[in-house]
Amino acid sequence: MARPTPPTARVSLKGAKALRKGHPWLYRTELMEPPQTEERGAVVSVVDPQGNPVGQAFYAQRSPLALRLLTRKGPAEEKVDEAFLRHRLELSLARRAPLRQRDGLRLVHGEADLLPGLFVDRYGAGLSLQTLSEGMDVRKEWVARTLAELTGASHVVCRDDASGRDFEGLTREVKLLHGQGEARFSYHEGENLFEVDLLGDMKTGAFLDQVDNHVRAGELARGEGLDLFSYHGGFALALSRTCDSVLAVEQDPKASERARANAARNGRTNVTVENANAFDVLRRFSESGRRFDTVVVDPPGLAKRREGMATALRAYHELNLRALKCLRPEGLLVTCSCSGKLSREAFEEMVLSAASDAKRPVQILERRGAGLDHPVLGGLPETEYLKAFFVRVLL
Repeated sequence: MARPTPPTARVSLKGAKALRKGHPWLYRTELMEPPQTEERGAVVSVVDPQGNPVGQAFYAQRSPLALRLLTRKGPAEEKVDEAFLRHRLELSLARRAPLRQRDGLRLVHGEADLLPGLFVDRYGAGLSLQTLSEGMDVRKEWVARTLAELTGASHVVCRDDASGRDFEGLTREVKLLHGQGEARFSYHEGENLFEVDLLGDMKTGAFLDQVDNHVRAGELARGEGLDLFSYHGGFALALSRTCDSVLAVEQDPKASERARANAARNGRTNVTVENANAFDVLRRFSESGRRFDTVVVDPPGLAKRREGMATALRAYHELNLRALKCLRPEGLLVTCSCSGKLSREAFEEMVLSAASDAKRPVQILERRGAGLDHPVLGGLPETEYLKAFFVRVLL
């Protein structure tokens, strides 16, 4: 029996060239003829203006991002079904084999694992699942069952409450897809043990993309440490291994309490958590002359859209200027940005501008990003969203 032919989406020549070069997205403005289907998240055949096959993609009914490419093979060569998606999940898990000793890591990283719009983090026996495409959103119940089978996870939580779903025209929700009862789990970052509530904490539970940077900061830190935007204390607890004392600053009361609990759980008596606004604290310290040997600046994404870039850069500049002023000579600044719209080059330019304004000569020790479990997809700069610069102040 012949395979049923999926609906066809005809795209512009410009769009077809971009997809063939490796970019996995196509915006609605490059869609010449939409597929004749009302199915949400349908798999469609993609062709160029002449009808030549480009591949197969998820089609979104409402999102400005109309197509997310799944394969460059046409429906005659490859069938996109549950077996296809299961194989992609298995490959994604297999890629994390070198990190098998970790009990906290990302298992699926969206487009970079050729599973567009699907993100899955593991915390011990619990999985936190997030979908940012219509194609994955309609399949998340199946994805949860399949992942539970493949990983042995006791719980799979849906954390579809991110603002990115608004752009896609998807409703926000948080719910348990697999398992029963509470979804509290423990995981390690190096030797430090953390607890997360997958149904109640921010994002997917924690910020696993920073784990390697937490550990590296702990290796280089010394003296008096200051961790700004601390959340659950990832950087603070890492710094506490080599610093005499660490002040962790977190504005969210619930996150502050969790940071205190994590410090106590790990016996980090040299960590103090202050529930306060990081901008206010930095301003107070820089004006009062309070100085540190190690300062971490790890704010939430300040530039969600390109139109907010100028405002975001001013905020980043202020944070880094004041942080540099708070450092003693030979001090270490760990400064981060998770704004995908801000390029690595623009972020470095901002850091150097802040150093110039602070009149502090600096060395750039390392330019880092997310860990191995958060790979970057070639041809899609948006997947290289995290920047972490390790900077030494010389004088």
